[in-house]
Amino acid sequence: MRTKIAFLGPSGTFTEEAARSLPLGDVQYQPCASIMHVLDAVARDEADYAVVPIENSIEGSVNSTLDYLIHGVEMPILAELALPISQHLVVARRSELLPLSAITKVVSHPHAVAQCHHFLQEYMPQVEIEYANSTALAAQLVSQHPEQPWAAIATRLTVELYPLMFARNNIEDFPNNFTRFVLVGKQPLALPQASSEKTTIVVTLPEDFPGALYQVLAAFAWRKINLSRIESRPTKKGLGSYYFVIDIEQRMDEVLLPGAFAEIEALGCQVRQLGTYPVYNKLTSLTAQKG
Repeated sequence: MRTKIAFLGPSGTFTEEAARSLPLGDVQYQPCASIMHVLDAVARDEADYAVVPIENSIEGSVNSTLDYLIHGVEMPILAELALPISQHLVVARRSELLPLSAITKVVSHPHAVAQCHHFLQEYMPQVEIEYANSTALAAQLVSQHPEQPWAAIATRLTVELYPLMFARNNIEDFPNNFTRFVLVGKQPLALPQASSEKTTIVVTLPEDFPGALYQVLAAFAWRKINLSRIESRPTKKGLGSYYFVIDIEQRMDEVLLPGAFAEIEALGCQVRQLGTYPVYNKLTSLTAQKG
């Protein structure tokens, strides 16, 4: 049977583009209605693996993904892909292009709307904003109501998939807009080597240890282990109680990282690995896929 990959759908999302850009070989792609549905598909064995967004360079972390990986089913991160993101304003196909001043509603995913805040404020300050589970779902909705003066913020691919046309291209506020997507699953997966690798852990601090976070970071610092991200997320046990999600810029080894983890656990902290994995970008992953 072909490996089944779940992704945030419908067709035309950035998540689908990320899934198809990963060097996964001959697989079957399964669109799902939300990030939670994508991850649940793997948890319930309806799909083998899932591709979900985890962080955007402008809007920060995708909390629903992080929280599921922490609180949900044990589902390690197996790979990461950094994908450049360009947002486009699309409208239903017409004989004449709908001017920006005539658009009454813009539909899109909350992150996409936030990435285009300056454009919307400058050119469409009075427009109604409606949120959708994905940019492709927003595009699909606009295409199904050509009689309405609506627009969607979506990917370039949606114009090829649905009866849509561009109202304005590249409307994101910042040019260096990237989203990190992760491949997760219950079973290990053979993947080609990448130019860089990461290990992600979750650290829980003891409640009665002042300066514990400083001590955790020191365990990495004196070993000259580079950290690319540290973020707090609620434990959901009460106010002021947090996990710390830490990205380490190297694969799990036999000496340095085990030593750092042992030192951290000796402080009374809990350390849980979320995965050790290759990091691809769209160009390198496609090259590997063709090779």
